[in-house]
Amino acid sequence: MSPNNSNNIKVVELFAGVGGFRIGLEGASDAYNTIWNNQWEPSTIHQDASLVYRARFGSKGHVNKDINTIPTKDIPNHDLLVGGFPCQDYSVASTLSKSGGIEGKKGVLWWQIYRILEEKGDARPQYLFFENVDRLLNSPAKQRGRDFAIILASLADLGYTVEWRIINAAEYGMPQRRRRTYILGYLEDSRIAAKVQNLKDWVLYDGVLANAFPFRPKGKYISEFDIEGTVKQVSDNFNKGVKDSPFGNAGIMRDRHVFSVDAEAVYNGPMMTLGGNIVDEAFVPEDFFIPEEDVKKWEYEKGAKKIERTSKEGFKYFFSEGGMAFPDSLDKPSRTIITGEGGPSASRFKHVISTPSGRFRRLVPIELERLNMFPDNHTLHPAVSDGRRAFLMGNALVCGVVESIGKSLYRFIFDKEPVSSRPIDTKRDAEPALNLDLFSELDSELKINKPKKTYSLDMNKSLLIGFVKPDNTGYFLDGGQTKIYYTGKTKSFPSTVALNKLYYFMPYIKNKGVKDLYLIRRARIGNKAEIHQESDDKDSRLVFELEYLQSLPDYVMLKPNIFHTYRDTVLGKVLDNIEQQ
Repeated sequence: MSPNNSNNIKVVELFAGVGGFRIGLEGASDAYNTIWNNQWEPSTIHQDASLVYRARFGSKGHVNKDINTIPTKDIPNHDLLVGGFPCQDYSVASTLSKSGGIEGKKGVLWWQIYRILEEKGDARPQYLFFENVDRLLNSPAKQRGRDFAIILASLADLGYTVEWRIINAAEYGMPQRRRRTYILGYLEDSRIAAKVQNLKDWVLYDGVLANAFPFRPKGKYISEFDIEGTVKQVSDNFNKGVKDSPFGNAGIMRDRHVFSVDAEAVYNGPMMTLGGNIVDEAFVPEDFFIPEEDVKKWEYEKGAKKIERTSKEGFKYFFSEGGMAFPDSLDKPSRTIITGEGGPSASRFKHVISTPSGRFRRLVPIELERLNMFPDNHTLHPAVSDGRRAFLMGNALVCGVVESIGKSLYRFIFDKEPVSSRPIDTKRDAEPALNLDLFSELDSELKINKPKKTYSLDMNKSLLIGFVKPDNTGYFLDGGQTKIYYTGKTKSFPSTVALNKLYYFMPYIKNKGVKDLYLIRRARIGNKAEIHQESDDKDSRLVFELEYLQSLPDYVMLKPNIFHTYRDTVLGKVLDNIEQQ
């Protein structure tokens, strides 16, 4: 990866699913370029995820084969290896005495990652980005933390410094309560590895994950230790006979030395909910509604119960489980989507919501996609059933988490801000023959995903009303949830700009006025050429990264004063004036 080439981080995506990593990284920066990807569903004739992936991103670089059968030489050299590898038993079966390598249990896909990294040798990627279930840090039950220790030890032996966090997407404003372990690796000669000085400071304040998802230590739990022995010895002996895992849910490992803490999320921004991501009841197919005669079955499955059962050895025992909300709350983030979400049969774990008409229904695929922050109808394919679309979302990750980590990773690599022309809600239409406009005949408020969010407007905060040039009007009318706004050149700024007070933004559309309200998530210095490659305009401008909040009922004409636009426009005053018109 050339230090001066910020537009080409070559990515290889393993266990690609329907492309959640790709969507998140492309949403983070145009620099991420997926050059090769692999998706294979074992013991499955119909490769649904592969069909969807190719339909959205094209067939170039896509391989639908068992990763166990793919030689490392067939995988192109790359800068970043990503993948959501399956959670399995990672124990080591034996040592290979002649090669000095290790051999894991047959079929365990972690060892395919290890095999690729080891065989790449000096060409192995500088950066790693993996996702797994949150219980990885505590498995297996009989030897807590062993599996994660094996992963850390094997990566340390390959020259990687590794940091990790368990992140619940909902705790950072995203619409699903989905807890996952995110793992980042930095090769010892990489730019990021060189920045890791003090392990404690990196975890708590300075690191890639701490900057992407700020937190405070939970309690006083700190764990610091070395992972000792060969990987085989780690597999056999790590934490044996100890009740709890030694790994906190935020940590780092360098040269097999571990520092970790338990983390508690710090976030005070807008929160997305289940109810903010549902479609109008009138457009839900009838088979997603629960027949009145079946409601009792659903109530039973969701309810608390105590059932007498008999073990294989003939012993009687009581199986107990607590009750679950029925229907699901619309004003909170959803529960975790599971692979069994699809199908009409009553289930404890499927989502059920109450509609305005008083009927109960399951979630349609587009709603499941929204809860994972995928583009609308991303999994829509003529050869993929609704039930399989639900399965694919149960296997997917929350794209917004990957996007935030991808932005932070870019900042640490290049020491500048990332820019993307492909936000995560942008449809990927590699196959125009597929109709992705399922709601194209509907009102724009229905066919564009503008999730409702929970937040409080601060009427005393300053509001920037920014004039949108005619050639950029379409950009602010396309319904996207994240926007970038470039101000005029710095020489035209007012002499004093209270940037610390700027909080909200409304684009002013010529001949229309203002309507949409955004939160200013980030303010920085930049130029138009960073996103418009063909432009020679490299003059410094203020750049605002925006997140959509809400809209007025209709456009309202204002007379924006360019001087007051930057300094004295207070949200409450503007809204009061609008109401009086």
